[in-house]
Amino acid sequence: LLANGAASAETIEMKVHGMVCGFCAQGIEKSLRKNPATSDVVVSLENKLVVVQTHDGQDFTDAALTKAIKDAGYDLKEITRSQRPIEEIRGQVRQAAK
Repeated sequence: LLANGAASAETIEMKVHGMVCGFCAQGIEKSLRKNPATSDVVVSLENKLVVVQTHDGQDFTDAALTKAIKDAGYDLKEITRSQRPIEEIRGQVRQAAK
């Protein structure tokens, strides 16, 4: 929530260990996209990064995120929330993968 109490889209960056292949990444992405709060997902194996963008006014609790990642069989190390656009992160991930 913003300081004035208004909700906006939020970007949630998570450090996730245990992902080793594209199939891992697809599984996590599919699992997170099932949640109605999710508007977009980026998974980077190279950076051990999973990023979720929420719809305006919707949110994931840390507990729900942790459960989704652990249920998929991976280890969630860190959760960071920001207003950084997911497209910016997607661009950085693509540059790093080259």
